[in-house]
Amino acid sequence: MPNFRAHTFHIPVMGIGYTIDTPIKVAPYGISSVISLVDDMLMETMREFYSKNMNLSYTAISSKTYDARAKRITEYLNMVDKIVRDKVAEMKLSYQEKEGELQKYFDMLPDLSSLKADMKKAFQNSRVVKDFNAWSKGDLVVGSIDVNIMTKLDKENYSDGVKQTDEFNDAHAALRGFANSTLCSSLVFSAGMNPKLYGYLEQFNDFYPDETGAFRKKITLKVSDFRSALIQGKFLAKKGLWVSEYRVESGLNCGGHAFASDGSLMGPILEEFKNSREDLIHSTFELYAKALTEKGKFAPSTPPEIRFTAQGGVGTADEHEFLLNQYHLDSVGWGTPFLLVPEAVSIDNGTMEQLCQATEDDLYLSNISPLGVPFNSLRGNTQDLKKAERIAQGVPGSNCHKRYLALNHEFSEKGGCTASREYQKQKIELLKTQNLSAEEYSKQESAITDKSCICSGLGISTLLVNKINTAPFGDGVSVCPGPNMAYFSKSVSLKSMVDHIYGRCDIIERKDRPSMFVNELSIYIEYLKGKVANLQVGAPEKEIKSLNSVKNNLLKGIEYYRDVLANTKERIQVFSTQMMNDLDKQEKELNGIL
Repeated sequence: MPNFRAHTFHIPVMGIGYTIDTPIKVAPYGISSVISLVDDMLMETMREFYSKNMNLSYTAISSKTYDARAKRITEYLNMVDKIVRDKVAEMKLSYQEKEGELQKYFDMLPDLSSLKADMKKAFQNSRVVKDFNAWSKGDLVVGSIDVNIMTKLDKENYSDGVKQTDEFNDAHAALRGFANSTLCSSLVFSAGMNPKLYGYLEQFNDFYPDETGAFRKKITLKVSDFRSALIQGKFLAKKGLWVSEYRVESGLNCGGHAFASDGSLMGPILEEFKNSREDLIHSTFELYAKALTEKGKFAPSTPPEIRFTAQGGVGTADEHEFLLNQYHLDSVGWGTPFLLVPEAVSIDNGTMEQLCQATEDDLYLSNISPLGVPFNSLRGNTQDLKKAERIAQGVPGSNCHKRYLALNHEFSEKGGCTASREYQKQKIELLKTQNLSAEEYSKQESAITDKSCICSGLGISTLLVNKINTAPFGDGVSVCPGPNMAYFSKSVSLKSMVDHIYGRCDIIERKDRPSMFVNELSIYIEYLKGKVANLQVGAPEKEIKSLNSVKNNLLKGIEYYRDVLANTKERIQVFSTQMMNDLDKQEKELNGIL
């Protein structure tokens, strides 16, 4: 096990609102987490909420204010930064209290943490308050307050009917909001490459190293495979921009939007990162150093630090430890299980109870997202129930208040959301003119009305739990847990979840949970079967070849896991006899496809 200073896990972004204030709750304990920058309206509401509750100064930023989106994001992040710093300062003064916050910080650290060992010595040796305070000021690790931008959500905006320039696009404005904030943390890019947005990073000095080689703002790329990491890393390096972290996420065994790979599985992908990371570092550094020199900026003589992390479906201490050891990772992301930790996320009681009771059948890969990308969802969530009521009343679609997903230009140059009432009405009227059979018409109409307003739905829980008025957005909640949620069945404290991650307790009551690797493989097999079932008669050979490629990559993944099993079964329990049996069954099932 590598020598870690503090925590070996992080909390990824979850939805729009579930982790919007998570750093306030966990960063003082040294736990890093990620805020979504999609919804500046929600951030403005939460800034007002916290300002009133914590007696902070607050001046509203109207939507009519120039550059309102960026300014709202900056002010919200500055507020979060201040609250965390104030909480940490208070915590450092609490060590003499028997149940003090500093003791809680200490207790939650993993046993392998070098910081925990240092703190133990400090607690034992520092009999004078000022001595301990002097130590803690320099050594206490605070969780990083990171932010996430989905690169695809870069909607163009208009002012008085005139299209604004690119820097006022949604993602560009969010980037600017973060860049102008007081945070010293990472910007996590997800959902693929956006060259125009990446180029905009060049305008902000905080993303370049200072004369000591340090960054005020870092870049993290969420990637699905090594090739994507290499392409994006080199693209940014040529602009003098360094990727400080590559965050590998499972294509399907995750929460939120799911971006399926070509059948390459988590284990083989991480193996390639482990074996090729030096090539990635050195090939990007050459481009990076050259670009900085050409820009007349400080160019370090050696590559800056790069972190390699992973997330997607992890659920046990054994799996956590295995990922760290086997693939030499710096951190492992735990997302979905934290939806059952009200101390860490903003989730209303009704939704949390639904999640506690959810089984595998309740968690499914839906088509509700207006992005047209498969979206992990929970059957019976209140947003979808309200959607069904509107369909039954003959008025499908939602009022589009926020327009963050108004990316469809079929009926409007300014764009529309496919979940909106306006779009669905026009689309259905067009469908009526196509002389389709009753069966085909019903199928296509259902595909239209299936889209759900996740802009509002993914933020409503935040308002409900804080007793904030949900008008005019309604109270329908969308939630996007990964398949792993089926094995977590009760609400727990922050400490209990952390203890579970580090193997100090076990909060999973079911005894039939498969390995995260087996679970991912099962999800991909179901995904492949669905694609094959939807093949049209006379489908192009290219399409069939692509599906065969997915199948072959899955079979290669099975062989990889068998090889790993042979080398690790004596030192860790992630790979067991049951997993070998599961792999045999899955191989047989795969061989029967195509």
